[in-house]
Amino acid sequence: MNHQARGTFEVILPTLSLHHGDAHSMMGRRAIDKQFHGDLQGSSQGEMLSAGTAVKGSAGYVAIEFVTGSLHGRNGSFALQHNGVMTRGVATLSCTVVPDSGTEELRGLSGALAITITDGKHHYEFNYRIDTD
Repeated sequence: MNHQARGTFEVILPTLSLHHGDAHSMMGRRAIDKQFHGDLQGSSQGEMLSAGTAVKGSAGYVAIEFVTGSLHGRNGSFALQHNGVMTRGVATLSCTVVPDSGTEELRGLSGALAITITDGKHHYEFNYRIDTD
């Protein structure tokens, strides 16, 4: 059965040092610290790598974050993998559950999380399913 979770989150993205120092001025690395509210209650931590370009509004990022909390009352944790691209201001984002990363009551979790930002506030819509053995 497919489910949908909705809510908001706050995110802090502190800058981290790149492993290779300033190998390229358009490359960046950040920590991810989130607090989720709504159908998903909890927090996440992760890291992201980004690449900018000389063209305004074009960039890309990849990230992995580990979420711990309660999803519609089911407790556990899972990993999300992000792949974001912005082409001259037009964004596309894929944010999917890493297969078999769910623990405890979230074991068997799969799905995709969409993020929107409205008036500076972050919203999520998480379409998911939990397959039990």
